[in-house]
Amino acid sequence: MAIMTSSTTFQPVLERIAEEIERTPGRGRPADYIPALAACDPRSFGMAVADLDGTVHGVGEWRRPFSAQSLTKVFTLALDLAREGDALWEHVGREPSGNRFNSLVQLEYENGIPRNPFINAGALVVTDRLHTRTGDASGELLSFLRTESGNPGLTFDQEVAASESGHGDRNAALGHFMASYGNIDNPVPTLLEQYFRQCSIAASCADLALATGFLARHGIRADGTRLLTRSQAKQINAIMLTCGTYDAAGDFAYRVGLPGKSGVGGGIIAVVPGRCTLCVWSPGLDERGNSVAGVAALDRFTTLTGLSVF
Repeated sequence: MAIMTSSTTFQPVLERIAEEIERTPGRGRPADYIPALAACDPRSFGMAVADLDGTVHGVGEWRRPFSAQSLTKVFTLALDLAREGDALWEHVGREPSGNRFNSLVQLEYENGIPRNPFINAGALVVTDRLHTRTGDASGELLSFLRTESGNPGLTFDQEVAASESGHGDRNAALGHFMASYGNIDNPVPTLLEQYFRQCSIAASCADLALATGFLARHGIRADGTRLLTRSQAKQINAIMLTCGTYDAAGDFAYRVGLPGKSGVGGGIIAVVPGRCTLCVWSPGLDERGNSVAGVAALDRFTTLTGLSVF
């Protein structure tokens, strides 16, 4: 195993990973409960690594936009935490759920307080609170991603947003249930529109690796200004490690050893604090909603480079 130094390029490692992934037979299945995602080719693959200075290395379809879906929850969390600080944690927890990302079960037992910000219920709470503070949560998120990625062309995928809205009954149920406990400020239809727009943002591996850089820089944005305190950046990385891949977070920590967040569009972002950020995309998912090839690629990355938080 080679331990990489700061002057070592990631490109040979990425090329080796891509070759290994290409030979892997099983790739899972795309998310079929969102019709706009169901037609994706499960053998598509892209991967990018962004250094702290914004240099990006990539392989495969690393510049092809895909549906970010739940990857956006990390950025919405950061934007709200920067505004309201620890008051947020009165409305959403920080513990792994142990249940599927769209489960209703725990909410009733826990009085409408979602277990963490990355399950759907928790993300709805965070989006709601950001919307209260900005008047346009999804617009604030899009502006942030455009700035941090350096790509002003990032936008919402209206087809995906409409597809999610047309099949969003469970998210609506989550929103109304939490509203009944006083844990939602805005009208639920307004919140759902913001949430579906948020999840529909299309971005590439390069875009998302760059946009995640503030978490590797301990809260510092691409322009050198501070978004989060060092402690807040640590908190988000910790929640990504323990909750970012839903009820597979333990296995992801075991295999990959990095803070990570997955989305049902097939993307996974990951952070090596103080070193780099990664995004991998392959739309074939396992039964828990995580990219099969994406997890395998990140597993190989940490093994080949020796870069992990452990």
